[in-house]
Amino acid sequence: MRPRFEIGAGVRVIRNVRNDGTFPGMKTGDHLVRRGGVGFVRDVGTFLQDQIIYTVHFLDEQMVVGCREEELIGVEEPWNPSRFEFREKVAVNRLLGMNGEVIAKPGDIGEIFYVNRDAEGGVTYDVRIGGHTLELPETVLEPVEGGEPPGWADDPLPGEEDGDDVP
Repeated sequence: MRPRFEIGAGVRVIRNVRNDGTFPGMKTGDHLVRRGGVGFVRDVGTFLQDQIIYTVHFLDEQMVVGCREEELIGVEEPWNPSRFEFREKVAVNRLLGMNGEVIAKPGDIGEIFYVNRDAEGGVTYDVRIGGHTLELPETVLEPVEGGEPPGWADDPLPGEEDGDDVP
């Protein structure tokens, strides 16, 4: 088990980081760093002898947070911002069918189970809806009231131009 990033390396967090109960002064589940946030590795350690944990200083947030290796990419690696993330509730905006059977109607709610930022043609999501798991593009999905943390839903994601809508 070798760390992918060294001390001093610039990294980007690929999903929103929430307090797992170990961050002092905040409640479990509170948001710490928004996906796309950039920081620098301050330390590298392990948890339960099988997970590499990086202590990352996020300068814009003025926070030092522990991140698992799978939550990080190098700051120079391509970053495809996503509109939604894992476990977020979403609604479909059109009729979806499979083998002539209607699976979901506009407004039906599903849950994101996987975000594929490397999909050809743009970000896609594995969404559990109507008893099925479907791979869907962002254009088919809409946010659900309360699905994003307060104050983050309207902020541009890192790497986007201010005022541009998320595709």
